[in-house]
Amino acid sequence: MNIRPRYFIETKDGLFFAVNSYHHTPEHIISFLRYIPCNKGNRTINNQLYCKVNSTEAYKYLIKKYPNYLFEGNIKGKKSMGVPIEYIKKVYNPIEILKNILNEENSNNLHEKIKLLAKCFHDKVGIDYDHMGITGSCILGLDTPESDIDFIIFGLDNHKCAREFFGRVKNDPNYILNSVSDDYWLKVYNKRIFDDILSFDEFKWYENRKNNRGLIKGTLFDILSTMNYEEINQDLSNLSSVPVEKIIIKCQIKDDSQSYDTPSIYLIENVEILEGTNANIERIICYTHTYAGEVKNNEWVIASGVLEKVYDKQGKLVEHTLIIGTTREAKNEYIKLEKIKL
Repeated sequence: MNIRPRYFIETKDGLFFAVNSYHHTPEHIISFLRYIPCNKGNRTINNQLYCKVNSTEAYKYLIKKYPNYLFEGNIKGKKSMGVPIEYIKKVYNPIEILKNILNEENSNNLHEKIKLLAKCFHDKVGIDYDHMGITGSCILGLDTPESDIDFIIFGLDNHKCAREFFGRVKNDPNYILNSVSDDYWLKVYNKRIFDDILSFDEFKWYENRKNNRGLIKGTLFDILSTMNYEEINQDLSNLSSVPVEKIIIKCQIKDDSQSYDTPSIYLIENVEILEGTNANIERIICYTHTYAGEVKNNEWVIASGVLEKVYDKQGKLVEHTLIIGTTREAKNEYIKLEKIKL
């Protein structure tokens, strides 16, 4: 079943899951619960009120009401979340939903901004509409007038070109796409950073150079990345991993091409173990959006997270990886430049 990250699934129980993997099991689509029926909700679809839930709320809700959406996955000691194949009611394809919006004759204000954003990337960057999509609340029709735009660019090169284009125009006061204010970055900083790893000025510096978040006529948009099918070159569904210990390393970024994907992946080299067991680590995998696109090719970085051993089906050790984002708060888990000049 060709279901990629950022697609959504509606279940027969009336739940909405966001797909977060390219690789699924024969029984489940790997995905995360995002919206649940809720009498106090502020979003409506099919005459039903819905609430958005965070990761902690999602696990508690499923454990209590729908434990069949939790299963033994490929991480030892941790329950995975996903939709059993037989419980799928509808799959929401971001590309198809965007095309529906583009073809609307009478769009609401938010949809008009989505049309303008798509037109910018099509006309100015040359990205085909078949390589664009919409996700988040808009894909389900659960958006409100205050909703952000979660805009997807499919294909790693396309996504890079879109970010480079936005970087060139975001400070032009006469252009429709604009950079975000310091006040906004402060709100994000207070929401995301739970330790003292990054100062606000450092956080803002990293976020500004990513060029993946901006404003269109006052509405926030994200430029998200999802790989095209031909770019998916490693099936991880037959691998299992075992967390080992906390580790801190110094290394050089070898390949950042998947650093904006989900999860973010950095290929690394010239690794030096600063704290923890000596291991041949070749990849950093990041599950928190904070550190997506954080560092770039050839930069020297410090990374802190959990060392994992990865095994194949036969129990043979395949690789060691460093995982960032083992919890929602990701306290003391990070990747950042060894030296930064603000």
